[in-house]
Amino acid sequence: MRTIPGQPRAMQQQAFPSMQGQIAPMGAAVANAETIGRGPVKVALLLPLSGDPSMVAAGQAMANGARLAISYIESNPKIADNISLSLRDTGTSADGAARQAQAAVAEGASLVLGPVMGDQVGPASMITRSANLPMIAFSSNGAAAGPGVYLLSVLPEVEIRRALSYAKAQGKRRVAGLFPATNLGSVQKAAFEQGVFELGLTAGPSLSFSNDGELMAAIQRLAQEKGVDTLYLPDRQSAGRVAAALGAAGVKPGLILGSSQWTGANELFSIPSLSGAVFPAVDDVGLRAITPEYVARFGTQPLPLATIAYTAVILVNNSRLSLSAPKFDRAVLTSQSGFTGRDGVFRFLADGRSQYALVIKRIGGGGASVVDGAKL
Repeated sequence: MRTIPGQPRAMQQQAFPSMQGQIAPMGAAVANAETIGRGPVKVALLLPLSGDPSMVAAGQAMANGARLAISYIESNPKIADNISLSLRDTGTSADGAARQAQAAVAEGASLVLGPVMGDQVGPASMITRSANLPMIAFSSNGAAAGPGVYLLSVLPEVEIRRALSYAKAQGKRRVAGLFPATNLGSVQKAAFEQGVFELGLTAGPSLSFSNDGELMAAIQRLAQEKGVDTLYLPDRQSAGRVAAALGAAGVKPGLILGSSQWTGANELFSIPSLSGAVFPAVDDVGLRAITPEYVARFGTQPLPLATIAYTAVILVNNSRLSLSAPKFDRAVLTSQSGFTGRDGVFRFLADGRSQYALVIKRIGGGGASVVDGAKL
């Protein structure tokens, strides 16, 4: 999530001179790749660098985040240069990710970082699993995780549990949810219902909508409910419309919970009825820390996904992982104590999913500020 990999916000594609001519088009030989770093352990980095402009923007930001991480490693005398990255363009097709995973195996990679899109992870992981290579992918689809496939991303079940835990700590007890009738909405709805049950909260209506008529019917249902003191609205795109519809119907849901999709959602922060709403988010201290160097080097502001790639590179360069026998030992990767990256503390679970320490932000004054520090 965190803008969901595979569903980033649309933005204009930008050119980065350091990448020109170094990524093979999808019709070219997949052996062509850009090498970043000088360490002996080969790690493939699979990113969407051609195709849909919004995905290319995400892929470029992550590639640049990886470049900054390698530069940090090379400039720090206390950190060994253990890895070199083979940056490979997956495009936006499942076949493209699988072909680049195969090329990574052929060139002797010891680990694969990526891909980003959820529907690419399965085909690519079939290749890495058959070669007994671990994969750390960036998809937010928890179903893509499994033995040897780890997800470095904020998963719906993790952020929903963080938001619900905060609501419970504020004395809230009966929680309802409104979800778009999309694949992601279905995942969020299931994770919400599971989180409500696990935290011992009382379940209010958990409703989906695909159009304005269904939305109004869902709001009328909420208007008839007694005792609902919290409403979960994870979808950024529809949150403003839902808030307006709630106000028009005279429904006051109490505390409104958003999702990490709300990070940077300036269009929501100015809506009066959303003042006081809260949402879970990755602590942006790390993003602010790399921004000056990123802007100076690449000439544009970094997308939040840049810090995920930065974190992944620092993680896999760690001597306990890259120089272990076998390399990238699963017991070390899934250490209960976890790791600290640019986005804060995180850990991998045995089933391949990850947990992130998330802050809670509250909307007010046209912006959003942290009201509860990072917690797993």
